[in-house]
Amino acid sequence: MNADERRLKATRLVAVSLLVAGFWAALPVAAQVRPLAPVDEAAKDGTWTTFRAALVAAVEKRDLEHVLAVLDPDVRNGSDSPRGIEEFRTQWHLDAADSPFWGELGKALALGSAWLERDNRPRELCAPFVLAKWPRDMDPLDNGVVVARVAPVKAGPTVKSATIGTLGYAVVPVTDWEVDDSEAASRQKWVKIRLRGRDGFIAEEQMRSPIEHAACFAKTPAGWRLMVFGPAGRD
Repeated sequence: MNADERRLKATRLVAVSLLVAGFWAALPVAAQVRPLAPVDEAAKDGTWTTFRAALVAAVEKRDLEHVLAVLDPDVRNGSDSPRGIEEFRTQWHLDAADSPFWGELGKALALGSAWLERDNRPRELCAPFVLAKWPRDMDPLDNGVVVARVAPVKAGPTVKSATIGTLGYAVVPVTDWEVDDSEAASRQKWVKIRLRGRDGFIAEEQMRSPIEHAACFAKTPAGWRLMVFGPAGRD
């Protein structure tokens, strides 16, 4: 595990404590599979689709100038950190060649978006949709969502293992988020789930945790702006 991966794991742990304390506090564990279809609730807003397409292109090219231009001047950087673009730039190591920002934002933008309303601020459009649409009676620490239309569930952590079922666009109990492939030469990672009373494994890229990084946007007089990007769309 490299330094960036360790940093991302650390931010997930911070997000866990915040979620338990607030947004999803005291929820029961619901160990079941439940449908959760992807949405893009601003798809009919031409200003959003144009903005999103330009941002996706900028991420692919690692166009730092474009990204800095769409950050809100008061962008949130966590409850214990100063707001603002310079802090955002520092936290995400945007001037480093190996910044994890590009990969994380690219993955978030690829999964649709949904409006999220919080008690203490105007609603924001958050990508991926998972944050806003997560079932409030399902524990976000013990479950994840399959973000593929058809995801094979393997009996073991390798593509050579038997397929014991398939899942698509569904919340499912998770017991381990990072399982190495049983083939030593393979770099594939797996997520260990529970399906019909037994363990199964889904390729890591086909799963998403509700506490993973989310990007939340607002439509301002200056155009769409990125208001926050962090674990569970930082409050």
